[in-house]
Amino acid sequence: MMELLASIHCYFWSPSRTICLWMSLVLLLQYSKTVISKSDYLIGLGSYDITGPAADVNMMGYANAEQIASGIHFRLRARSFIVAEPQGKRVVFVNLDACMASQLVTIKVIERLKARYGELYTEQNVAISGIHTHAGPGGYLQYVVYLITSLGFVRQSFDVLVDGIEKSIIQAHENLRPGSIFVNKDSGFSTGELLDASVNRSPSAYLNNPASERRKHKYDVDKEMTLLKFVDDQWGPVGSFNWFATHGTSMSRTNSLISGDNKGAAARFMEDWFEKNGIKSSDTNESGSDGLPRRVSNIIPNIHDDNNKLLELATSFRSSPGSPATQTMSVARRVRGALKQAEKPGFVSAFCQTNCGDVSPNVLGAFCTDTGLPCDFNHSTCGGKNELCYGRGPGYPDEFESTRIIGERQFRKAVDLFEKASEQLKGEVDYRHTYIDFSQLEVTLTKVGGGSEVVKTCPAAMGFAFAAGTTDGPGAFDFKQGDDQGNPFWRLVRDVLKTPDKKQVDCQHPKPILLDTGEMKQPYDWAPSVLPIQILRIGQFVILSVPGEFTTMSGRRLRNAVKTVLTRSGNGEFGSNTHVVIAGLTNTYSQYVATLEEYQVQRYEGASTLYGPHTLSAYIQEFQKLATALIKGQPVEAGMPPPDLLQKQISLLTPVIMDSTPAGKNFGDVSSDVPANSTFKRGSTVTVVFWSSCPRNDLLTEGTFALVEMLQGKDTWTPMYDDDDFCLRFKWSRPSKLSPQSKATIEWIIPSSSSPGVYRIRHFGASKGLMGSIRHFTGSSSAFVVA
Repeated sequence: MMELLASIHCYFWSPSRTICLWMSLVLLLQYSKTVISKSDYLIGLGSYDITGPAADVNMMGYANAEQIASGIHFRLRARSFIVAEPQGKRVVFVNLDACMASQLVTIKVIERLKARYGELYTEQNVAISGIHTHAGPGGYLQYVVYLITSLGFVRQSFDVLVDGIEKSIIQAHENLRPGSIFVNKDSGFSTGELLDASVNRSPSAYLNNPASERRKHKYDVDKEMTLLKFVDDQWGPVGSFNWFATHGTSMSRTNSLISGDNKGAAARFMEDWFEKNGIKSSDTNESGSDGLPRRVSNIIPNIHDDNNKLLELATSFRSSPGSPATQTMSVARRVRGALKQAEKPGFVSAFCQTNCGDVSPNVLGAFCTDTGLPCDFNHSTCGGKNELCYGRGPGYPDEFESTRIIGERQFRKAVDLFEKASEQLKGEVDYRHTYIDFSQLEVTLTKVGGGSEVVKTCPAAMGFAFAAGTTDGPGAFDFKQGDDQGNPFWRLVRDVLKTPDKKQVDCQHPKPILLDTGEMKQPYDWAPSVLPIQILRIGQFVILSVPGEFTTMSGRRLRNAVKTVLTRSGNGEFGSNTHVVIAGLTNTYSQYVATLEEYQVQRYEGASTLYGPHTLSAYIQEFQKLATALIKGQPVEAGMPPPDLLQKQISLLTPVIMDSTPAGKNFGDVSSDVPANSTFKRGSTVTVVFWSSCPRNDLLTEGTFALVEMLQGKDTWTPMYDDDDFCLRFKWSRPSKLSPQSKATIEWIIPSSSSPGVYRIRHFGASKGLMGSIRHFTGSSSAFVVA
């Protein structure tokens, strides 16, 4: 059934299955109504565009200096939910289509919220988490090591995140209404296990964990998805958030299009699925009989069935020259913007990240690009070189297809859980938050034979295997995973920056230190020392906000430790139905957390565990303290907050000076049009090239750079697909790095669900004059026929 539901996302499906689809939907929707019951909470959800600069900016994640944004695969969003007791506490959770949260972004968002709402929303009860896409603009974190490849701080990347997060929270706040929340990780006929969307990319490290511990688990990665379903008392279902572990690396380190990767894609698929298939109403002109707006592409009647007549009609619409446009025109023409009902909140679906540290979406395995054979098991090398070892996604060699497939698999499982969610959350809303200095934290460990010992964490440092990268994105030179020795040449290079002293070397052992980031302070801090940790509670559902990437076994240990504290409290608030999820990459970023045993192996994850071998034990100790305080209703010390380094940021990114076109050409003119009298079949690709300008001039937030329109009647063009659709790609390029001229290539992969008719492609943009003035423009291709 789910293959059919996915057709609204530009998939290819058989029209003969339509009757089966609608019969299934009626049954599912009837079931969903049965779980609505009396609300205990106020709930509100919000969503806002955070796409960022689609040109010239290095992408965050792979640390590949050559991976520079040059267009949009689909847009990025901040999605938020607020849950409040009517007369009590409230919590906010924000899910970002970004690589990770940023301490500086979090600081500035909280400042804005306090200015607007006072102490209603603070660092105590607001969690901001990233999905870990490696295809979003970088330059928005505050520590040096995360800004090197982006040429320092990128103000535009930073501002759009702060603005978008704030606006998504404002939306959620203004949407607060009585409602209920349901949790599900068991879909009735099957569990919440999603078996084909993740594999362990460092299995040799995982195998170093105790065999007795490994035997407790069926898989070497967490296969379970946990979902929250939000149901408004009046409007019915208004959103869902789920947590599932898989990396945002379906898109490769050579991709240059901004993309939410597999989790961002899954969110689009589910939001569009709900808009098409939600609860019914009597108004079938503007919406479906379910009362929810449908995608425009599904309400356009098929009024033309004669291809000759369509061609004749299409030839009367030639490409229009580029012309001035208003700043709001691209926003007004957005497909999803046009569908929203003013009085009803839009459906918000977020696919959140959890303990994904050693988890890859490249489920076919890792292979050598030269021989096609599997990579070395222990080091992920090919003939001793890491550069040739790459993981393969299910759509190999097409990374867009791999992204779609892994996104669709998560979407299918989420819909399954959503439709069958029946366990209602009941109980208090509460939270605990503190700042911890992880550079010198004392940790008490229990010895195997009894008694205890006190150990310490270390100032942050990265090992040699960090530079080797992973099978999702290999590094360079002669680094390799599993290196616990290092080599003399790179030690000499390291020492130019900072030579670690014996105390640091001993503390980090067996990690050979490549970069002693925690002790590097010029021109400002290279890595964080103070980290936020946080617990959010909604009844029997508990979120652990962690500022890094926990490996599979690390996450299991942390969840189990916290759940043990909660369920053994003796006060009856938490029982066997307690749900504990980890929200990874939340509030700030501090790289990886491996188990002590995995740390010994020094794969990429162990080499990237900043604070030494006892990092995980430190997290467990401090989260147990928070959980204990939560149960007892006790406050916790706020701790010393991390620094605000905004004023120290350095940016070396060249600004846009001006845009130009060749003589006789306007911005928005077509450079390469569709062939005259064209007819395209569904499944084929339509390509149009426009004279354009740098997308950094105006991000067109909540708007679109690319649009497919369909002719209605004789002269009315209706938006069908925009640059937030999986099937439409906006690619930007200039003939040389410093050229003021540029082109926009728009590719539309015609979905099987598209109605036959006359179409055209439009481009929106904004050019910059020599004196700094910004002028918006638009242009359109010649019309063509889809048969």
